[in-house]
Amino acid sequence: MTPAPVIETARLALRGPGLAEFDAFAAFHADPARCLGFGPVMDRPKTWRWWAANIGHWHIHGYGYFTIWDRQSGRPAGICGIWNPEGWPEPEVGWVVFEAFEGRGIAYEAALAARGWAYDTLGMTTLTSNIKPGNTRSQALATRLGAHHERSYDNPEMGDEELWRHPGPAEAQR
Repeated sequence: MTPAPVIETARLALRGPGLAEFDAFAAFHADPARCLGFGPVMDRPKTWRWWAANIGHWHIHGYGYFTIWDRQSGRPAGICGIWNPEGWPEPEVGWVVFEAFEGRGIAYEAALAARGWAYDTLGMTTLTSNIKPGNTRSQALATRLGAHHERSYDNPEMGDEELWRHPGPAEAQR
């Protein structure tokens, strides 16, 4: 079994997924306005299966989505990490910030940390982000991270998506 590391930034702790933050993630996935760019609305049992798949993803690949913990409040603020399930074109850096934590730069800080870890520790040389067309907030964040829109493709889970290419390890901001 692959344990997820803990990555600390100035304000955040990225930790492996566990049950302590499941309720916050289930609330996110039950809200159609909130989960639109991440996946379909799911009830708790389906969300639990997705959460368990994320834990399994860590054990299969040695990486997955971290839970973002806000160190000041001690509460889960979202998820961010490297995701590459069957059917994905290649590993992606993905992010979700829960509603109470939006607008604070948390996704940017977490994505920089996760991407840096993927490059420095895992030895990855390229990453993408898969973004639904029209998701202007994620497009803006990808741009801020130095990524550019490379192409559109048919995501097996999400349908039409844009693949945004991140700069490689030598060019990426840290």
